[in-house]
Amino acid sequence: MSGSPISVAIRQEAPGDQDAIFKLTEAAFKEMPFSDGDEQHLVTRLRTDGDLALSLVAEDGERIVGHIAFSPVTITDGATHWYGLGPVSVWPEIHHRSIGSALIKRGIADMKAIGAKGIILLGSNVYYPRFGFAHHPQLTYPGPPPEFFQALLLDGEMPSGKVDYAPGFYP
Repeated sequence: MSGSPISVAIRQEAPGDQDAIFKLTEAAFKEMPFSDGDEQHLVTRLRTDGDLALSLVAEDGERIVGHIAFSPVTITDGATHWYGLGPVSVWPEIHHRSIGSALIKRGIADMKAIGAKGIILLGSNVYYPRFGFAHHPQLTYPGPPPEFFQALLLDGEMPSGKVDYAPGFYP
């Protein structure tokens, strides 16, 4: 169900946001067929490990309605300053209202501002190309179909090699 965009304020995660982010992420992925049901715990592990390079929330004036996380990745060719995007969470009852898009656009801009060279993600090859993400065969992530593993180059040259996410992704 689509609706008109909802106006949100986007800010960095602050102390005290953790419970709201946990509940939001749990609800956002509960009915997703590709979910392993662990995304809310993943965000907690990334935070605990100090691997939340950027954690943004969207607020509608009353509550947190969206969240996006970025964490460092490693690439076997030694490329540095690359990050993984995900998870992105929005309350299910307000999907398709441009909240996720706003978080992704702001997240990309903020990552570029802090010197990120690029961002990788595992996600829809229909949705994410609108933000500049594309499959690059020289970057690999074993397991899922390769076309869902995508990258966005922010600066420099596209690296080449196997990508590993932060340890929190591998409980």
